[in-house]
Amino acid sequence: MGIVDEDIARVREATDFVAVASEHLALRRVGTRWVGLCPFHTEKSPSFSLNSELGLYYCFGCGAKGDMITFVREIEHLDFVEAVEKLAARAGITLRYDDQATDRDHQRRSRIHETLERAVEWYHQRLLSASDAAEARSYLRRERGYDGDVVRQYRLGWAPEGWDQLVRSLGMAPGALVDAGLATIDESGRYTDFFRARLLFPIFEAGGRPVGAGGRLLPGSRGPKYKNTANTAVYDKSQILYGLNWAKKAVVSTGRVVVCEGYTDVIGLQRAGVGEAVATCGTALADGHIRRLTNFARRIVLAYDADAAGQAAAERYYEWERRFEVDIRVAALPAGADPADLAQRDPAALAQAVADAQPYLGFRLDRLFGRADLSSPEGRVRSAADAMAMVAEHPNELVRDQYLMQVADRCRVDPSRLRQIAAAPRPRSGGTRSPTATDESAVGATEAPARVTVGGPELEALRLAVHHPELVADRLELVLFAHPLARACFEALSAVTTLHGAIEVADPQAADLIQRLAVEDTDADADDVMIRLVERAGNRALASLQAEMRQSDSADQAGFVPTVSWLKLTLETTRAEDIGAQLAALEAERRLVGWLVARDEAERQTEATSPDGGDEIDE
Repeated sequence: MGIVDEDIARVREATDFVAVASEHLALRRVGTRWVGLCPFHTEKSPSFSLNSELGLYYCFGCGAKGDMITFVREIEHLDFVEAVEKLAARAGITLRYDDQATDRDHQRRSRIHETLERAVEWYHQRLLSASDAAEARSYLRRERGYDGDVVRQYRLGWAPEGWDQLVRSLGMAPGALVDAGLATIDESGRYTDFFRARLLFPIFEAGGRPVGAGGRLLPGSRGPKYKNTANTAVYDKSQILYGLNWAKKAVVSTGRVVVCEGYTDVIGLQRAGVGEAVATCGTALADGHIRRLTNFARRIVLAYDADAAGQAAAERYYEWERRFEVDIRVAALPAGADPADLAQRDPAALAQAVADAQPYLGFRLDRLFGRADLSSPEGRVRSAADAMAMVAEHPNELVRDQYLMQVADRCRVDPSRLRQIAAAPRPRSGGTRSPTATDESAVGATEAPARVTVGGPELEALRLAVHHPELVADRLELVLFAHPLARACFEALSAVTTLHGAIEVADPQAADLIQRLAVEDTDADADDVMIRLVERAGNRALASLQAEMRQSDSADQAGFVPTVSWLKLTLETTRAEDIGAQLAALEAERRLVGWLVARDEAERQTEATSPDGGDEIDE
């Protein structure tokens, strides 16, 4: 499936390659060629050469080469179809696709982009000149320090108070506005604006087309502070990053991307000289965001309180570093300050905090020691215990040992003693503190108790089951949990209808964990948690099947092949990378969970009826 070849040729013929390239570098004519400094590597003498008649370019310095489509792909970090679509829109060419379903989907997406573009401009003009936007303009000047240039650069807008002013003013079919996430329809069939009485921050894809918006109430207004576009055919909050369209050039240039939590944080960072800043859109950083960012850079700096989620965040960050080969670091911002505020008070300090960003584990240890009492032997031992619990979470043994040396120096503890304790089995009882879900190790049997190690997606799933059961009630099954304590918690939560009831029927350890989860906030994305949870359960089942296969006779091994192949394919399908694949991913998740449940029940039946597997079932 793709764009019709004839239309690709039309795009090439209709595009002025020199004009396109000149948007990214200065070109001068030398005979029949155009030359300039290559945009794909750093150089002082021009090595980039463009032939406008043939529509080709070549760099004699780094070897970059291709046609205008390749140029747009490389410099805008787009795939082939996206690059052709961008050039076609520039040339006013309507593209056709060689698959009817794909053609309809692209036409729908194009209509949504067009609708959003008109809405963004309408909201923007309201903010610039409408009388009812005077308070919003005053807020931006007074509280944020934004002048007209900033408002225009980021195309900020104002959604008026009325119920349907956008619907009536644009003169478009209301259904198109609903499709774009700009309007809703009630039971009576009345269309109303999705954003009302809000300052708007338009959200653009990496290529620059609008995909949605975030709306902020003015101070003193009633209602949720932020309201974001719901998922549409062009907007998926688990993949979209605010500001990437402005930041991508700086990201590629610096080799890093700075991730923050708010729209004003992005603007503040970029105004402070940190042009590579982006933000998630009303959701936690997820696999889709990381996968998208790896197309641009391999160093990711977190400019928010990355220590708040403790072990659950640590496991997620370390997994991303391993799976996506990225380097995750944290900018140590002053306590209580967010990037937007610091950008106004001390932009140089904000830029320096980003420049001095530390590896995640080093950042957490600095935070721990910053609030620790190291003036007494008891305080140093307690700090060493807490620090070693953090160090133990890191998956790399060499990294753990390097940080162990730092802990030993700061707490004045013999490194060999810490190594002995780290290598010793954890005690099963003793100590004075109750078990927790987030600590992993102890400095000694008398200083700390045995610690449970529920973490990662199992812990996040339990948090969701406690705080937002409606999001996961029909998707969670006991077989998805591997840790005995997690299974016990889930069984208790499933046995009754209230949280208090679950605490009452749970065993003491499970009850303790449920109570702790009840006072911990979560902003985890349910789909992201379920994907990771199901993926782990599926991989456990796959490893078990492959082990059985290896232990079987050669004649019996062929019987495992269809199931193993199906399981591998299903696991791959659950990893949706774009909006179009998500329905297939959800269906794959449903099938995989059903298969895991049936397999678990069959194994239980076998164990119950086998001579040495338990009591026989009465006839």
